[in-house]
Amino acid sequence: MDALQGTALIAATITMGIAAGVYTLYMVVIMPGLARTDDRTFVGAFQQIDRAIVGPFLLVFFIGPLGLGTWAAALHIGDADPTAFRLIAAAVGLQVVMALITLSVNVPLNNRIRAAGDPSRIGDLAAVRHRFNEHRWVRWNRVRTLAALVAFGLISWSLVLSGGK
Repeated sequence: MDALQGTALIAATITMGIAAGVYTLYMVVIMPGLARTDDRTFVGAFQQIDRAIVGPFLLVFFIGPLGLGTWAAALHIGDADPTAFRLIAAAVGLQVVMALITLSVNVPLNNRIRAAGDPSRIGDLAAVRHRFNEHRWVRWNRVRTLAALVAFGLISWSLVLSGGK
């Protein structure tokens, strides 16, 4: 593995690890914690978390794995042993699945709860929480978390395999 391949693969591995960590944190800490709160706390806290996550850091764990993973895969096309390329390509494929889930399920639900407005001005917070569809958000987050963890495992294994060359 040459220096450029190694750099791309390490960068892709790091960003995929960060993505796996973010989605796992939502699955095991954030959403279970919010599930135990009253409607006002849930709506207000979720709105604030959604605002906080949309920013430059989003590029690191949402766009980074796709772009850097694709770059790493492209640099491994034509390797004598195609195993690393296949692992990286599979990891990127799982990143695409996660992006599609995020854009088609989680973001629209996030937008729905954000559009409800300031929790102190909402008359029926239970209805807002119900329309948000917490169970659907959580269910699909589990799917993208599993995809993220598998993608991280695949790309990590490609790094191990490529390191001995």
